[in-house]
Amino acid sequence: MATLTFCGAAGTVTGSCSQLSLSHVKFLVDCGLFQGNKSAVKLNYEPFPFEASEQDFLILTHGHIDHTGLVPKLVNQGFNGPIYATRATAELLEFLLRDGASIQESNTERKNKKYRRQGRPLIEPLYTMEDAEAALALIQPIEYEEWFSPAEGVQVRYWNAGHIIGSASAEMKITTDDGETLRLLFSGDLGPEQKVFHPEPDAPEGFDYIISESTYGNRERDDYTLEGRREALRHELVEGLARGGNVVIPSFAVERSQELLHDIGVMIENGFLPDATVYLDSPLAKKVTHIFKNHARELDDIELDPEQLFSSKQFRLIESVEESKRLNEVQSGAIIISASGMCDAGRIQHHLKANIWRPECTVLLVGYQSPGTLGSYIMNKVEDIRIHGTNFKLRAEVRRLGNYSAHADQSELINWITDRLPVTGALFLNHGEDDSRETLKEILTERGIPADKIICPHFDERFELHATSAESKGRSSSTSRQVPLQDWHQDLSSFQSQLAKVIQGESDPEVKERLIEALQTQLDTYQQ
Repeated sequence: MATLTFCGAAGTVTGSCSQLSLSHVKFLVDCGLFQGNKSAVKLNYEPFPFEASEQDFLILTHGHIDHTGLVPKLVNQGFNGPIYATRATAELLEFLLRDGASIQESNTERKNKKYRRQGRPLIEPLYTMEDAEAALALIQPIEYEEWFSPAEGVQVRYWNAGHIIGSASAEMKITTDDGETLRLLFSGDLGPEQKVFHPEPDAPEGFDYIISESTYGNRERDDYTLEGRREALRHELVEGLARGGNVVIPSFAVERSQELLHDIGVMIENGFLPDATVYLDSPLAKKVTHIFKNHARELDDIELDPEQLFSSKQFRLIESVEESKRLNEVQSGAIIISASGMCDAGRIQHHLKANIWRPECTVLLVGYQSPGTLGSYIMNKVEDIRIHGTNFKLRAEVRRLGNYSAHADQSELINWITDRLPVTGALFLNHGEDDSRETLKEILTERGIPADKIICPHFDERFELHATSAESKGRSSSTSRQVPLQDWHQDLSSFQSQLAKVIQGESDPEVKERLIEALQTQLDTYQQ
């Protein structure tokens, strides 16, 4: 008998981690960081719902940090087995894990300076550079479509998932104690049908269990071609620059930034863009861009010669802090691409501080904005935007492009799943918010998959896998973790901003005093 536990990304789109347990072997599929609002990030500091030292190996589907970002913590907690990944994913992790460790160490140092002044207890980083280096030493690169056996009774094969460079779906054959063989397929994150750099996702058909992502299970993108997407980007850039300011694009460092540079490079080569300077201000994105150049001849749909890729004279790839700071002095004519894609950390926040209050500037959002993140507040055009403890009036034009997502939309997910059928045991819908999963389940049921064969697992829920059915054993008794549906940190920040606005806007001092007294009375009542 095999037991499958969903240790992350069940009811949310980050923190991907699943555990498979048999009598003789235990292993993980992905071990990702929880990202988004502060309530979600707090989950990273809670104990794993399993013993790290008891896991025999780790299968990684791709390099995105929400699938790999807790690997150094796993090693810190005692894991010492092999880590399997495709060759390109292994190359990405050389930068991603070190970058993550650097962020953990620098953020901890910054917080401890504040805590010392406040007399509060000091904290330790989630993991260190030493942990990241130890994790990197465990990685074993694997080729696509070649079977390998990480343990007795377990065979694994990677298939292209079309999501980012090196992304894969993991096919498995698992022999249980009674000699029964179960076939499983973990989708990983799936890419759309129209995407530069990668062919459409692929995998065999006919499984006992399929574990599929469902990020966009409740939404469709507008129909588009790569040429149409590029034209939409050209329109936004031309219009944005015509306003007389800069165009600031929050972008994920892996894949999204490289797609933008490729499309902008094609436009520049064909004379379709004005004479603007394009800045990629992200040390990590710059390093990842070099990986793409190294793999250029293996990639699909590249319209530039590999030697021209990311090499336009109008491109500036920024790395140093000093160069990044100087960008904030640029008043117009710049296209600034910077991480992070949800604006919740990194250099993008500094560029937003320099541009978001200027009506001649544009913020162009090209990716998913998780609820409660700074990017979601900008997307929803909240008037007062709080960055680094200071409020800024949102006066810049806010625009969105939805066709740069690296995820398959609803129709593409349905097509991928139905092409993998039949499924005899169950289809698990993972890596999606509840409304996305329920909508996708309804449609798949209408397409003929029995409703009792489609399962939307809960956070930390365990299932015993049999030949034709999966039996839930409830949530692990060793965990009290909860998926954060709301983020009180952002709610508090918004309330404080609104309160200050109301009090400052009142001209009568007596009215101000009465309002403050009323609020104080409510607070005193609550504390009693």
